[in-house]
Amino acid sequence: MTKDYCEVTVIHHDQIKETEGKMISNEQATELAYFFKVFSDPTRVKILYALSLQEMCVCDISYLLNTSQSAISHQLKMLRQARVVKSRRDGKIIYYSLDDDHIQRVFNQGLEHINEK
Repeated sequence: MTKDYCEVTVIHHDQIKETEGKMISNEQATELAYFFKVFSDPTRVKILYALSLQEMCVCDISYLLNTSQSAISHQLKMLRQARVVKSRRDGKIIYYSLDDDHIQRVFNQGLEHINEK
């Protein structure tokens, strides 16, 4: 079995130079990887889908997904830390929603991509 590899170090110097100047930093790559990691859990994806439709409290999300409030709270904490969801308090109830339109667009594009046949 042969391996695919280049026999030379660099073939297209102009492409390397152009791309090299546009590369994201290691810090940006790490943050972006963390951002996409939040979409890697089915429960978090379901929470995000529900919140893409309307803001909801932990109790309602828990009921909707048939998952404990503790588990939902844990997932929401990760989503908040990743700045994917935000919260607002109304009396004793905390409501969650998607952080901004960017999150809605990323989510919708991912959903559109997997639904392509």
